[in-house]
Amino acid sequence: MAGFSTFSLAPYSGEWNIKQAAHLLRRTMYGPTQADIDQAVDQGLDETIQVLFKITELPDPPLVFRAEADTVPLGETWVNQPYDRAVDNQVGSRLASLRAWNSGVLLNQGMSIREKMVLFWRNHFVTSDIRDATYVYQNLTLYRENFLGNFRQLAKDSTVNPAMLRYLNGSQNTNFRPNENYARELLELFTIGKGLQVGEGDYTNYTEQDVAEVARVLTGWRDIGYFQRGEGMVQPFFRSFAHDTGEKQLSHRFGNATIQNMGDQEYSHLIDLIFQQDEVSRFITRKIYRWFVYYEIDEQIELEIIEPLSQILRDADYEMGTMVETLLRSEHFHDNYAIGAMIKNPIDFVIGQFREFSVDLENDDHQLQYRLWLQLARLPQPLEMSYFDPPSVAGWKAYYQEPLYYRTWINSSTLSFRYLMNQIVINGVQVRDHEIKARVLEMIETIEEAEDPNKLIESLAQYLLPHGVTEQQRDDLKAVLIPGLPDYEWGVEYQEYLFNPEDEELKAGVENRLQALLTSFVSLPEYQLS
Repeated sequence: MAGFSTFSLAPYSGEWNIKQAAHLLRRTMYGPTQADIDQAVDQGLDETIQVLFKITELPDPPLVFRAEADTVPLGETWVNQPYDRAVDNQVGSRLASLRAWNSGVLLNQGMSIREKMVLFWRNHFVTSDIRDATYVYQNLTLYRENFLGNFRQLAKDSTVNPAMLRYLNGSQNTNFRPNENYARELLELFTIGKGLQVGEGDYTNYTEQDVAEVARVLTGWRDIGYFQRGEGMVQPFFRSFAHDTGEKQLSHRFGNATIQNMGDQEYSHLIDLIFQQDEVSRFITRKIYRWFVYYEIDEQIELEIIEPLSQILRDADYEMGTMVETLLRSEHFHDNYAIGAMIKNPIDFVIGQFREFSVDLENDDHQLQYRLWLQLARLPQPLEMSYFDPPSVAGWKAYYQEPLYYRTWINSSTLSFRYLMNQIVINGVQVRDHEIKARVLEMIETIEEAEDPNKLIESLAQYLLPHGVTEQQRDDLKAVLIPGLPDYEWGVEYQEYLFNPEDEELKAGVENRLQALLTSFVSLPEYQLS
C-alpha cells in the first residue's frame, strides 16, 4: 500500500511523544487541546486508551430555550413531551434545541472516543429528514449508549428504531404492500455489502431474491409517536396482521436457509443468519479502518490488517471494543505515514478548531448558551457537512466514494470558507453580548521558553500540525510574528507583557502578534490534515 511501511497489528512500542499522542487523539476526539495532548503524553499509550474507551454518563437531555415556541417551560427538556398544534414553530424550535445541544456535547466531549464513534454509527446506520426531534434524540442515544457495543445487536436495534422505520419506509412494509427499501440497505450498506455482480440479480454476498425475502421478514413493523399529541413514548410497534407469515427462502448466498413465521422475533433471527457470514465482519472492519486510519485498502492491507481484525471481531462475538482497540494500539496505526493522512471532515474541523484554540462558548444564561451552540452547529454546513443530514443513505461520500474519498471535503468554495472561519476564530467575532475568540495568550502560557520565537513556533506546530513545521515554514512563520526584527525583540516584548499583564497596550501588542502568527498557522495546508 502506498505510503505505509508497517503492516503489523502488534502493539506499538515506539517512542511515545507529543506527535504520537496528538495523532491518536485527533483520530479519536474532536480537536484535542494542548492539555489533552500533554495529559496523554504523561499517561502513556495504555492508560490513554483506557481513558478514551471508558464508559461515562450520558449528557443531560436538551432543553427548551425558546419559551414562546413550546408548551414545555423554559429550561426543561422537551424529550418525549407531546406537541401542541396551537404553538407556532414548536417543531423547528425543538430541532434547533437538539442541534444546539449536540454541538455543546461535542464541544465538551472530554477525552473519549464516544462522540467520534457516535458519528461513525450515524454515518453507517444513516437516518435523515426526520422532523420529530424526539425521534432523532432517541436515535442518537442508541449510539451513545452503545458506541463500542455489539454490532449485531446494533443492527437489530437500528432495524426497529423509530427513526429508521420512518426514514427507510419500514412502517410502510406490509404483507399486502411489501417495501424493499430497508431490506436492500440492510444488506448492501448496513451488514454485509453487495460485492461484485456475478450474474443477473446475483452479487458476491446476496441476491435480488434475498432482498425480496428479507423485505417479507420485516413486514409488520411501524413507528408510533411521531409528532405525538398526547401521552405515550416514541417506540416501534409490531402489527401481527400486517406481517407476512409465509415461509421465506434465502438464496445460496445464505446456504438456502429458510425462515418460518416467528412474529415479532423474525427480524432478529434474520440478522443472526446474516451475521453467520464472515463477510459481515470484514465489511464493518473496512469501514472502521477508513474512519480511523486511511481510505486506501489494497491486497496487503486486506490480508495483514483487515482479515485479522475481522477475526478478532468474530471471536469477540461482534463486540466492537476489542477490534477497535487493537487497531488503535497497533504499529500500523502509529506508523509515521498514517499520521496526517486524513483531511479533517467539516465537523472535525469546526469543533476541533474551537477546542484547540480554547474558544469560550460557556454562558450562564442558558438561552444565550443554546444560541451560541446553534451558531456553532451551523458552521459545518457551508463546508458540505451537516451532522443531522447525511446526503444519502450511504452517508458522506468521503468514506466510500472512489477515487476522491477524504479529498471530497476540499474544493474552491469549501477551502475559502475554511480560511474565512480560521480568521474569525483567531481574531474574534461578537455574537450578542458574547465574544467568540481564540484565547491566544492562554494558549502559550504553558509553553516552555515561549519567549524564544523558534521554540514557540515549533511547540505550537507540535500541537496543531501532524508533522510539525519545516525549517522554511518556521522561518516564514517567524517573519509573521516579528517581521524584519531580530529574535530577541519578541522575547523582550513578551517578557514585558508577563511583568505587566494589566497593561492593555502591552497586552494588545502581544495578542496582535500571536493572532497574526496563528492565522498563518491555520492557513497552512497541513492544518487541514489529521
